[in-house]
Amino acid sequence: MKPLSFFAAAGTALVGATSAFASPEVVVSMKPIHSLTAAIMKGVGEPHLIVDGAASPHTFSMKPSNARALQNADLVVWVGHGMETFLEKPLGALAAKAEVVTLEDAPGLEKLAFREGGPFEAHGHGDEDHDDHGNAASEDHSHNHDEHDHDQGRFDTHLWLNPVNAKAMAQAIERSLIKVDPANEGAYQANTAELLRQIDALDAEIKTTVAPVKDRAFIVFHDAYQYFEKRYDLTVAGSITVSPEMMPGAERLKEIRKKVADLGATCVFSEPQFEPKLVAVVTEGTSARSGTLDPEAATLEAGPDLYFEMMRGLARSITECLSQRT
Repeated sequence: MKPLSFFAAAGTALVGATSAFASPEVVVSMKPIHSLTAAIMKGVGEPHLIVDGAASPHTFSMKPSNARALQNADLVVWVGHGMETFLEKPLGALAAKAEVVTLEDAPGLEKLAFREGGPFEAHGHGDEDHDDHGNAASEDHSHNHDEHDHDQGRFDTHLWLNPVNAKAMAQAIERSLIKVDPANEGAYQANTAELLRQIDALDAEIKTTVAPVKDRAFIVFHDAYQYFEKRYDLTVAGSITVSPEMMPGAERLKEIRKKVADLGATCVFSEPQFEPKLVAVVTEGTSARSGTLDPEAATLEAGPDLYFEMMRGLARSITECLSQRT
């Protein structure tokens, strides 16, 4: 019996190795989407992530390794034209043979229009018009690499911040994986079913976490959170649009401070790209406190658990800051 058991174990190992070798080459644009894809591919293979580390899809520049990955890809997963503008040309030039799943087109998504006017004004009040990141915009509204869907289209593309949308995206990824790799259909279906169950549990958990602070207003620097806000009935007083790679000038800082004071927000949230000293300048002399939100998971390690860590982190940061009393 021992030799039989040995050969059976060896055969199982060989099948696993063959399956891993034969897994499709999958390339994913950014961390939250990569996390969903990695969860669906568990036991089959690991997707390649383009925007890794602390990089942002708004300001990303392609590397040679990314170009090679696209050339070899069987499947490319991205949010779409409004988010990863850096991918538009490479997808046509490098990934011509790949199946491409554009998640902003996934069935069942809730899409929200960009907010304009009032505290969510898309332009600054200085001498120049600004895009949604606070950059000076030319009169012809030409697209530079860090703009996204404000000029190009119809809706806010931070879709993954609503768990209902994350589930719709996961199902679109599952369908595409089965299309390019039907041999592993069973694994993809089982993994997706488990992922959807976990997202439902996460959704219920976050509702409980943020419930005590739903009626306390706060301000974000970049208006990226409305899917999260609307899902959990949070109260956002406004957004301050600051480009990650450009520090605002003295006049802009003055405007930001006045906005914070006028709105009387209890918390002002930065993102990992923003220097802490900027937050201090904005909140100095006001009753506002500061916190950090990470909607693109810049500070988290890529992998199947990242989506859950990112969403819990948003809920925890908002609740902890708003729970403090001045």
